[in-house]
Amino acid sequence: MNMLPYIFVLIAGILWGTTGTLQTFLQDGISPIAIAGVRSSIGGGVLLLVVLLMKKINFRNWSWKWTLLAAITIALFQSFFFTSIRFTGVAVGTVVTIGSSPVFAGLVEWLLWKRKPTRIWGAATTLAIIGCILLFVNKGEATVNLTGVLLGLCAGVMFAFYTNCSKQLTEKEDTLPAVAMTFSLCALLLLPFSQDGISWVFSSQNSWPMILMGLGATSLAYVLFLAGLGKISSSSAVTLSLAEPLTAALLGVFLVGEYLSLTSWVGIMLLLGGIIVLTMGSRKSTNETVQLETNNEEIKTT
Repeated sequence: MNMLPYIFVLIAGILWGTTGTLQTFLQDGISPIAIAGVRSSIGGGVLLLVVLLMKKINFRNWSWKWTLLAAITIALFQSFFFTSIRFTGVAVGTVVTIGSSPVFAGLVEWLLWKRKPTRIWGAATTLAIIGCILLFVNKGEATVNLTGVLLGLCAGVMFAFYTNCSKQLTEKEDTLPAVAMTFSLCALLLLPFSQDGISWVFSSQNSWPMILMGLGATSLAYVLFLAGLGKISSSSAVTLSLAEPLTAALLGVFLVGEYLSLTSWVGIMLLLGGIIVLTMGSRKSTNETVQLETNNEEIKTT
């Protein structure tokens, strides 16, 4: 079994995990939706320029339906997630959103595409979600606000739908132009709702974190995510993307000087365990399937 798709999605999750640390270098008081809009415009705009120069986009025959659905769902995901954090804090908002998205991804995949999640996915996702909860359980300033929790669940649903829409898109279009078009449209959807405009980006303090966030945590991350998504199930990809909170927590410890309790370290180990179970378990399952198919072919020819 080719491990590259799993590695691509893991690297994408790691890159997403840098956004929290990068935001600590920005000036205080900038609207999260403004950050998301500018991040999307940098990440999508640069890729769009590249693919236009490469003549990789045929606008007349482009898969507009899936691109628009992917852009709307990722824009709603960011809006719901950031608003959830304002109501209920980073810890609870992150656990509800990131923890629920693999479950919703499995349900969406099952209901829409009739692809039932595997036992390996179930075990790995359970481990990862428990790990995510333990990782954030002792974080300060956590408030269980019903509105915030509901918004976090909506964000989890939107990321699940984004993943499934993107999978359909990449079956029809190349990965690079797919990401370019999706995030360029996403930026157009988000920027009108930004309370701060874009003038703050040109400050020297804000420009380099946003460039890194746009190119690394958006352009490169989503290209890798969609490249991996084309070869594995949507539910597995969303579970593997739980590398995001894992990375964010470790960067917080080693770069920002945050403290993690013993419970949080246990959560990190469970998160890692879930990722390993999914990656290695899926590899074993695929190898067994291939072997079974080979044996069946041998029986038919004898």
